Amino acid sequence: MENRNHTFEEVKELYFSYIKKEDDRKKIEKAYQLVLKKHEGQLRKSGEPYVHHLIEVAYILATLVAGPETIIAGLLHDVVEDTDYPLSEIKHEFGEDVAFLVDSVTKIQRMKLSKRYTSSDDFEAEDHKKIFLGMAKDIRVIIIKLADRLHNMRTLQYLSHDRQLALSKETLDVYAPIADRLGMGHIKSELQDIALSYLEPDKYEEIKNLIDSRIKNRESDLISLKKRFADMLYEKNIPMIEISSRYKSVYSVYRKIYFKGRSFDQIYDIMAIRIITETEINCYEILGFIHQMYKPLLGRFKDYIAMPKPNMYQSLHTTILTGENLWFEIQIRTKEMDEVAEEGIAAHWRYKEGKNYNARTEQKEISEKLHWLKDFVNMSSELSSDAKNYMDSLKHEIFEANIYVFTPMGKVIDLPSGATPLDFAFRIHTKVFDSAVGALVNSVLVPLNTPLQTGDIVEIKTSKASPGPNEGWLKIVTTNSAKNHIRKFLAEKNADALRDDKIAKGKISIIDAFKDRGIDEKKALELINTTKVLEKFDCETLDDLFISVSNRNPAPAAIIDFLHIKKKVEVTFAKVNSKDTENPILVKNAGKVMINLGSCCTPIPGDEIVGFITKGKGITIHRKECPNIQNSKRLVDVFWNPDLKEKTYPVDLEIECNDRNNLLVDIMQVFSIHKVNVTSLSAKLHPDTMTSTIAATIFIKNATELKNLNNVLINVAGVYQVNRKIH
Repeated sequence: MENRNHTFEEVKELYFSYIKKEDDRKKIEKAYQLVLKKHEGQLRKSGEPYVHHLIEVAYILATLVAGPETIIAGLLHDVVEDTDYPLSEIKHEFGEDVAFLVDSVTKIQRMKLSKRYTSSDDFEAEDHKKIFLGMAKDIRVIIIKLADRLHNMRTLQYLSHDRQLALSKETLDVYAPIADRLGMGHIKSELQDIALSYLEPDKYEEIKNLIDSRIKNRESDLISLKKRFADMLYEKNIPMIEISSRYKSVYSVYRKIYFKGRSFDQIYDIMAIRIITETEINCYEILGFIHQMYKPLLGRFKDYIAMPKPNMYQSLHTTILTGENLWFEIQIRTKEMDEVAEEGIAAHWRYKEGKNYNARTEQKEISEKLHWLKDFVNMSSELSSDAKNYMDSLKHEIFEANIYVFTPMGKVIDLPSGATPLDFAFRIHTKVFDSAVGALVNSVLVPLNTPLQTGDIVEIKTSKASPGPNEGWLKIVTTNSAKNHIRKFLAEKNADALRDDKIAKGKISIIDAFKDRGIDEKKALELINTTKVLEKFDCETLDDLFISVSNRNPAPAAIIDFLHIKKKVEVTFAKVNSKDTENPILVKNAGKVMINLGSCCTPIPGDEIVGFITKGKGITIHRKECPNIQNSKRLVDVFWNPDLKEKTYPVDLEIECNDRNNLLVDIMQVFSIHKVNVTSLSAKLHPDTMTSTIAATIFIKNATELKNLNNVLINVAGVYQVNRKIH
């Protein structure tokens, strides 16, 4: 943790080494003179002149070999917020690029940090979106902000206790993960260690002492091992740029002890030897010779050269057991890999002076190289403003993604632990996700809920006939963004189903009302599907009119009255009270007679029916296709009563399905959405075919309503047939 104040002369010494253009040097000097003047008299909590903070930010940026615009913006990043110097003047004096960077950082500065944090719930998600969206527009914005936060954390001792805790919590939750994801390992570790020293001071000191003790006890062994490696490289004529030691950060050890449940003695990479060589081939040669010399620890070898981390980190890692029975981690990499490992994108895209340098081109390259950045930005744009959900999603799906799989074309997709092919499909594109019907992992067909492993090659099978996401998928995907998409899809689908249901109900109500006037369905639709009727009832389409009728505004009678249609007098049922609204069935030329609806075929209004005369039991009503009354001579004509009061009737269904998890839950949800009363429900699995039959007894109003319900059921994933059961 570096706390020494630097001078602007030291900053100049750094950037003079790589910024040679006199115009750029003069602009940086001009920016420094400006902040000296504008921040004059302003002090930090430490009592030091405020300009010291700006010099430190510029110094950190210069160590990262940042370009002149970035250093200037680092110097000016507080001038708009804390002085009377406007952004327009910055644009005039230093250019549009610098003005954009200062404006973006200023917007982040305006975040309202509450005085005390207890959990991620306390974060204002919209404030943090400014950071992420600012980073998406120009990566230099977040590099400036990281430099600003790093120096603020280095001087945290001058703030109140509450403020120390608040800033430390935010640093661990927001800034350190961003630094890690950008590959800026040195800055990440320092931010984490400082934050931990304030949040958990006792544990910080305990672990720091353990690490110091381990280093002291094994320092001579470390020196001896480094000498052996140097001798080996010299003997094998392998180029060696550097052999150095690396010690694990306090926070990293803290996480292994308190999050992964390891004891200090079970952490084998407290001390590591880092070997820097010239080429990738040299890296693998060195690894081979080290494994000849010492026994490697099984399961501890990692090839991050062949498969880099999403933050571009590359290195070979192995853990060996020395002759003294001591474990040491060995890291082998090239000089370029080492720079990227410490400084991340700042090393990969260091300022290169010359006419070909272009910040926008650089940003495009970064977005293409950091393939997770697009998901990062999309999540910031799409997730709800609920802070806990937002922060949890970022941590799980972006910051903690540790599984790296491939598309068939070789593109790397990083996913969180436990991710499935459906999570992979969602990362590829929502259209792929919505039409997914199967998955191949390493050329083998697997269920969609199969957990993926690093190195898997995943291919998603899609179909235009796919019904899309269903409730069961919510238990398969691991990412909040995919779950939110499923919920949105189902809500829209249910809204469509509800609309279709209302259209069907309204249509039935109108047709039944017109039949009561002696007008058939075809004629009724012709009468109401006119501009005159639609305009009268404020409807654009016939479906809109059906929905309005379903909502009882207007009632069918109002439409009939508007068209001046009079009720037709029935004469065919002279011996039956035409005002009877209780008896569902009318029998031609019959007086009062006992009527029963057949339990074998459960007829409902709208079915084609026939009466079967049963001695001593009146007339039993069957559907015409009922096998129990075929070829019988005791049949009579019967009709549904058009004046019947609305009620529901039992229907037995058999739903044939391909078996899957949560199938019964999805079907029950359909019944619930459509307000269908279910009195019996059972499922039978057919193991030989992995299909199942779901038997349900439901109560429904008429055949049209049943037809609409069946159309919804057949679209449930796995359902391939819906039948009415006949006993």
